[in-house]
Amino acid sequence: MSMTDPIADMLTRMRNGIYRKYDTIDIPSSQLKLGLARIFKEEGFIRKYEIVDQKAHKVIRIHLKYVRQDQPVIDGLRRISKPGRRVYVGKNEIPTVRGGLGLAVLSTSQGLMTDRESKRRNIGGELLCYIW
Repeated sequence: MSMTDPIADMLTRMRNGIYRKYDTIDIPSSQLKLGLARIFKEEGFIRKYEIVDQKAHKVIRIHLKYVRQDQPVIDGLRRISKPGRRVYVGKNEIPTVRGGLGLAVLSTSQGLMTDRESKRRNIGGELLCYIW
C-alpha cells in the first residue's frame, strides 16, 4: 500500500511518540525524511537520529528529547503544505513561528532549510511544516 503523504506520517509518528513518552520511534527511511531529521537535530528538537537496516528496508530511528522525564522539547508539529494543497512562499513571505521560538521548514531549490536560513539566503520555497 502506498503512502500519499510521508511527511505527515513522520510528523504524526513523532507526535504520537511524544504523547506516549517513547524514547525512540522508527520511521521508514527516505532522503526527505533524513533531511527533516537532520534539521530537527541541528535545531535541538531531537537528541539524535540514526539509520537502522532492518530485514526488508531501512528505517530512521529518532531519539526524542525531553527536558525532564515528563516534559518533551517538542510542543507541537504541524504539516502546512499537503498533497492536495501545496503552499509556496516567496522570500518576503516566510513566516515566523511562535515569535521566533518555533521553526518553519522549507523545501527550496537549494535543499531543505529552516526559515531563518531561508531568509538569510533570500530564497522562498514550499512550506513543509512548523515545529515548536
